[in-house]
Amino acid sequence: MTHGQPISKKWFGVAVFFIVFAIGLYWAKWNPYFHKAILASKDHNIGTSLLAEMSAGNFTDVVTSAWNYSITYFLAIWKALLVATVVASLMQVIIPREWLTRVLGKTGFLGSVSGGLLALPAMMCTCCAAPVVSGLRKCSSSVGAAIAFWFGNTALNPAVLIFMVFVLGWKFTILRLILGIILVFGVSYLANRFSKNEMVDTAILEKMNIENVKSNKPLLVRWIYTFGKMVVTILPLYIVSVFVMGLLISWLYPALNGHASNTFGLIIAFAIIGTLFVIPTAAEIAIIQGVLALGLGHGPAAALLITLPVISIPSIIMVRKAFSKKTIVFLTGSVMVLGIIAGCIGTLL
Repeated sequence: MTHGQPISKKWFGVAVFFIVFAIGLYWAKWNPYFHKAILASKDHNIGTSLLAEMSAGNFTDVVTSAWNYSITYFLAIWKALLVATVVASLMQVIIPREWLTRVLGKTGFLGSVSGGLLALPAMMCTCCAAPVVSGLRKCSSSVGAAIAFWFGNTALNPAVLIFMVFVLGWKFTILRLILGIILVFGVSYLANRFSKNEMVDTAILEKMNIENVKSNKPLLVRWIYTFGKMVVTILPLYIVSVFVMGLLISWLYPALNGHASNTFGLIIAFAIIGTLFVIPTAAEIAIIQGVLALGLGHGPAAALLITLPVISIPSIIMVRKAFSKKTIVFLTGSVMVLGIIAGCIGTLL
């Protein structure tokens, strides 16, 4: 979009974007979650834990478990990932840059509020939200707004909070809600101040200007090019990182069986593991059920409640060019710390 385009054409682009966004979310999120909420209210369960079949046998068993985990994971998230990639690529070629900057470019607390509120209807997992986060940063959103959108998708997912009430009870739900608000609006605001509202690499922005703003190619051609580039850039690393995480958890998770504990050391360990591990939306609920069934205390379970959905190694890889290294370290550390706090509170539940 250029500054010389008629206002009506700019608003047409915005309208097309939100129509595609809404249709995609209905297909991938809103409709499935409606039926899952009914299931949760009746059965107080939303399915088998993603880790239920993990095996810590010989090398072949571990690889097989990691492969099965990866397949199960991608089958759970492929719709949302597709929608996210379409939305992120469409955003870069059809949304007027000045409009997005005006809405999500605020560097103060209002920027975090805008990003967090925009995330609520999206309800994506951390990795599915990551392409949109990168798109927001490339379109000059503030650090705080982009992080609030990223964390808001998971920490304050309305559907997951509903599932949680039916399956885990109101105490876990309130804990998630309170610490989720701190994560989405507090940590994002602090990250914005910490980073001094760093800008995306100017070379990336300049390349986007050349490819999208100054290009005379038809909109559809530019979108296909941008979409294809995102797929080629993101998907291979994403697949590899999920499989590697599957290998690690295949070795670690079965080893916990029979080791009942509610110690501070285990809370710290679970906060770190939960921060780095990757799961699809709402999978933390079934995982926590499985952890409690192993005899582990509410403390480690509460640490996973906060850390599992919010951030992961694969999602960090996907947004690595959107934020500086110090900002990513700050975010990762903040999630771990809040996970430890949640674990300490969880021992009282």
